[in-house]
Amino acid sequence: MPMICLSDFEAYAKNHLPKMTWEFFAAGADECCTRDDNLLAYKRIRFRPRMLRDMSVMDTRTMLLGTEISFPVGIAPTSFHRLAWPDGEKSTARAAEAMNTCYITSTYSTCTVEEIAAAAPNGFRWFQLYIHRNRALSEGLVRRVEAAGFQGLVLTADLPFTGKRRADIRNNFQLPPHMAVKNFEGVFEEESCSEYGFPPNFIDPSISWNDIYWLQSLTRLPIIVKGILTKEDADLAVRHGVQGIIVSNHGGRQLDGGPATIDALTEIVDTVQDRVEVYLDGGIRTGSDVLKALALGAKCVFIGRPALWGLTYKGEEGLREVLQILHDEFRLSMALAGCHNVSEIGRNLVQFSKL
Repeated sequence: MPMICLSDFEAYAKNHLPKMTWEFFAAGADECCTRDDNLLAYKRIRFRPRMLRDMSVMDTRTMLLGTEISFPVGIAPTSFHRLAWPDGEKSTARAAEAMNTCYITSTYSTCTVEEIAAAAPNGFRWFQLYIHRNRALSEGLVRRVEAAGFQGLVLTADLPFTGKRRADIRNNFQLPPHMAVKNFEGVFEEESCSEYGFPPNFIDPSISWNDIYWLQSLTRLPIIVKGILTKEDADLAVRHGVQGIIVSNHGGRQLDGGPATIDALTEIVDTVQDRVEVYLDGGIRTGSDVLKALALGAKCVFIGRPALWGLTYKGEEGLREVLQILHDEFRLSMALAGCHNVSEIGRNLVQFSKL
């Protein structure tokens, strides 16, 4: 069966992954209201397309903190890619390099940062960081990331504690014994690793805005903060000197009942006023979703679960197919809406449905 849209990859993954793995990837927190609203919110936005604009020449390229990418879709940080494909994050890195876009590698990777960098030596990569209670561990990881040639550090702000994901609790989700959180391999051998491959209380709940300054003292990499949903926190992020904000609710896996990311985007964009770049993840399933997010002010969007579905299908090749479909759909949506390049995509392109 030809794979023509992202929902085809979703159906394949659901039918081919072990039930516990599928439910781990799909899980939201509590009743999954926020997870589901991330998708539904796009249906409430309508285009105001412009006609007769000579669409014979188009350009989907954009820039992320000065680095050019082929189109404004990157790969969001998700954990444990070897659950989807044997080569795990190495395949993800290769697909991102081939498609000339940004891959944000997770702290919870099943390959080391050095292995990922070696797999795609010319790739454009940022690294997503959780801060460990033992700050020396996090400091060492930041230094490894910088040495391995990663070009940005993405601090996750929305996880002082892990959200209540009912499916993972029911399934007693564990990494298979032949997999590990490779960046910390050997560190926790004396401890019982119960929570997603880490000891309980691995992540430091005392994390605060002051930790931005701590990270700035460790690295020259640009710092992007992920998990912002309000104008108040967006303003604090700018005032603490970050270079970018990812509007994110962790795929609906943390606080259930928060806003869909596309609904939170405009107040953050209006507050930031181009002082830093604003990105978004959550709910992107079509090229027209990408166009809606850019119209509301996102510089780029990132896909999480669809990347895992692509890996499940055919590893690097499957993820390249997912990205190519999004690229082609985005280009077509731009053409049908009358936008020649990303700089022409603005808020006058969309309106919110009155339904």
